[in-house]
Amino acid sequence: MASDKKYWQSVEELKGSSIVETLSKNEFVEEIPADEFLGDKETLENSSTSRRDFLKYVGFTTAAASLAACEGPVRKSIPYVVKPDDVTLGVADWYATSMADGYDFANVLVKTREGRPIQIMPNKEANGTTSARVQAAVLSLYDEKLRLKEPTKNGKTISWANADKEIGTKLNELKEANKSVVLLTGSMASPSTDKIIEGFIAANPNAKHVVYDAVSESGAADAFMAMYGKRALPNYHLDKAKTIVSFGADFLGDFHGGFEKSYVAGRKSDTGHMSYHVQIESNMSLTGANSDKRVVVKPSDQVFALLNLYNAITGANVSSKSTPVDAVIEDLATQLKKDGSKGVVLTGLNDKNAQLIALAINKALNSEIIDVNNTLNIRQGNDAEVAQLVSDMKAGKVAGLISYNVDPIYSLSNSSDFSEGLKKLELSVALSTENNETVNASNFVLPTPHFLESWGDAQFDSVTYGLMQPTIQPLFNTRQVQDSLLTWSGDTTKYYDYLKSFATANVLGLSSWNKALHNGFFTKEVVLSEATLSEFSVSDAAAKLSSSAKKASGFELNLYTKTGLGDGKQANNPWLQEFPDPITRASWDNYLMMSMADARELGFTNPIKDNGAIDGDYAKVSVNGKEVVVPVMIQPGQAIGSVGLALGYGKTFGLNKEMQVGVNAYSLYTNGNNIQYGVTIEKVSGTHQFACTQVQKTIAGRHDILKVASLKDVTSSADPKHSWNKPAFVSYDHKEVEAKTIDLWDEHNREIGHHFNLSIDLTSCTGCGACVVACHAENNVPVVGKKEVRVGRDMHWLRIDRYYSSEIATREEAKAQGLSGGDLYKAIETEAENPEVTFQPMMCQHCNHAPCETVCPVAATSHGRQGQNQMAYNRCVGTRYCANNCPYRVRRFNWFNYSNNNEFDFNMNNEYGKMVLNPDVVVRSRGVMEKCSMCIQMTQATILKAKKEGRAVNTDEFETACSSACTTGAMVFGDINNEEDKVAALVEDKKTFGVLDYLQTKPNVIYQVKVKNTNEA
Repeated sequence: MASDKKYWQSVEELKGSSIVETLSKNEFVEEIPADEFLGDKETLENSSTSRRDFLKYVGFTTAAASLAACEGPVRKSIPYVVKPDDVTLGVADWYATSMADGYDFANVLVKTREGRPIQIMPNKEANGTTSARVQAAVLSLYDEKLRLKEPTKNGKTISWANADKEIGTKLNELKEANKSVVLLTGSMASPSTDKIIEGFIAANPNAKHVVYDAVSESGAADAFMAMYGKRALPNYHLDKAKTIVSFGADFLGDFHGGFEKSYVAGRKSDTGHMSYHVQIESNMSLTGANSDKRVVVKPSDQVFALLNLYNAITGANVSSKSTPVDAVIEDLATQLKKDGSKGVVLTGLNDKNAQLIALAINKALNSEIIDVNNTLNIRQGNDAEVAQLVSDMKAGKVAGLISYNVDPIYSLSNSSDFSEGLKKLELSVALSTENNETVNASNFVLPTPHFLESWGDAQFDSVTYGLMQPTIQPLFNTRQVQDSLLTWSGDTTKYYDYLKSFATANVLGLSSWNKALHNGFFTKEVVLSEATLSEFSVSDAAAKLSSSAKKASGFELNLYTKTGLGDGKQANNPWLQEFPDPITRASWDNYLMMSMADARELGFTNPIKDNGAIDGDYAKVSVNGKEVVVPVMIQPGQAIGSVGLALGYGKTFGLNKEMQVGVNAYSLYTNGNNIQYGVTIEKVSGTHQFACTQVQKTIAGRHDILKVASLKDVTSSADPKHSWNKPAFVSYDHKEVEAKTIDLWDEHNREIGHHFNLSIDLTSCTGCGACVVACHAENNVPVVGKKEVRVGRDMHWLRIDRYYSSEIATREEAKAQGLSGGDLYKAIETEAENPEVTFQPMMCQHCNHAPCETVCPVAATSHGRQGQNQMAYNRCVGTRYCANNCPYRVRRFNWFNYSNNNEFDFNMNNEYGKMVLNPDVVVRSRGVMEKCSMCIQMTQATILKAKKEGRAVNTDEFETACSSACTTGAMVFGDINNEEDKVAALVEDKKTFGVLDYLQTKPNVIYQVKVKNTNEA
């Protein structure tokens, strides 16, 4: 199956562009700026030089490297006079806690070194998961630029005591006058905080609590309230599903917080249980990219397709109309009725009526996959109440506003109305961890601690109670919002005491507080009662939904959130800004995603430069009287007649200059609807420069990069070596023989000691990128900025290649089929309309026969007995021969000193940001090669720990940063010399293959064939 497909990363590559062909042959798209340190390049080339001078030229100056090695920077340190009992130098401490910032919610473990949090990992005992944003949140702790440091009033410092006195006096005045006060927060999912808010309102009867989420899922919560009498979100057990049908719900991304773990658990071909997933959408989403069948339709047709599915399943005849995909809908209705309770339907439309139709379909199926009892508490925003608040503020009906960690001036589409109303208030108090536009416009500004400095609790669903504990002393003069509310309620209790008392009395029962705090969570024994159905009219909901969709005109805009930046809360986080989007592979930007057909009709292009950089034209997007100018990215798989634009960008206030990127799309987010109709698009002047790795470092064009098989193939009795997982063959003695039987090198004895392997299951890898950020944190990988990424100098040790695939193997084959001219181009364009997508994590393969080791002139890279390809940075002179000889293109060259360099004003350039650096890993200097080390510091620490305890290393005790962060278990690391380690069995699995195995590099990174359920088995 794999050999019948062509894998490609960009439309230009599919077309066979001469620029892409040139790039594929050019290992380094940028010449070394030799003239900066050696003078005139031509003069040097024409001169007679010694070998040392030659290495200076091609190796980025041996002299500079030697000087750096001999005269290292002086670091003054102050030793402990009295060492704390709970800190052992050189040994990491781990704390279990929870993250709840209003948009991201997770049960996590936090690694600290000498009192500094340096990494976040999922708390797997609590069934915790982490995304790229959760992984990166540790860096936001040290954001000296944006974090608030002390309380102020009208821009001047004020003490906490005086702030409390003045705010308390004003609150009493407003209470006596019965003037409205509103507490505006994001979703907190904190039971103890809810109780404190109740107490605050009881002490101030004129106060009201309004929950505002910048990215709304209010439609789903409103629909659940209408049907089940409770304002919450349903849970989904996708691991039990046979058929999953999603209408634009990106449930592997941010929909309801994401369900990637349960989704992948239900797609294990080895167990014979693999769900059939159909995604109906307009934007190419992470979920759509992982689906078995992706149906591309614009948003208005999604609405009618959803209604038609309801009619087909229930036999009803609610208001709708025909769509181009009705045949697919009929087949899905048949499949869902066949699977009954094992089927489920989801929709990502933030519309109460659309959500009601989806709930009604699941009710008709008696779906066991949707859980209406153990509901989710993570999206509590109420669009109607927020709209009423803005209206009342503008009308002068609100006298006081207390906001907590929200920024409506940035994220409301009608932010000007909010700003106008804010000026009319008698009291405006902003409690916030970071500075923002709303904070700046408020009278009182009270800094709150980061979640890693805080006490708290979180209950993301009905049964799992998470605790939050500080992992570091507060960096600034901050106070928790709970302590402020308690104080203003006249309660002198400290929040820690309140939290402990609340948890003991209401949650833990006879269980120990200390044990729950140690574990970071407590599973409540709750008897869940059946949800009560409320009366509502499906016909009315369908009529309203159909009516709005029938009015659709012009282009249709789908506003979405990126896997990296989300709602924009962490827009000042350089790890997330540089994180390449899993689909477009672009960083440092948002853009208007457009189909090839629409781009051609409107005259938009994405030319690729000879260094791999991509440019784009600008478009003016207008809807509901609002307009933005945004660059266009032509995206394969985008529905014709629709466009996509990411929220969370365009922030400027308080951010570092480098982070002020993209366009604020919230201005188009009218009424919190992620779908906007009646959009007009006009090409305007100007050329945008993207920082996109789409055609950089690709190894496309080689054979057997990927292998994809159907579930039917994998579960058949056919020998995989002769069908869907064919090994590489080479010609030897005029015969075709299996490549691994021929070798140019003698084998070393690797049976003694440990021998590490990393297995990556392409079926389980969703491309989420949590591993990329985890690697950044663990290994002190530098951020280089948009300009450097654009010219191919990003430093990610681990990248996730995204490949599209099409049935036309080559342009030559298409021509052989008789296609030429317009027919050939049409065939290529058809392939780009809805290509299949496969993600492949790619890092140093740690080859047992590594091509890089044989060409290094100074033996800086060598092979260890444990299977790791090692780097001696102080030997490396930067010739880049190793990178030139690496078929996987996974080595990175340090073009500059990224730390202590004002040209790279990121976390390595200030004293707070440096606190996140891992002391076990050296910060590399200019002019050396670096790459994945297979986390050698972690494997050695595990070995030393076992040695100290006088025991052998336990089974599956070895870990790397990427395997630890992988939510779905796609990455498995271990010792193949221990037969009990999971990876030892995976090496022998029938789905295992090596990338470019015919080169006989014998990598220690192995892959499992991607399996797709084509609904044939």
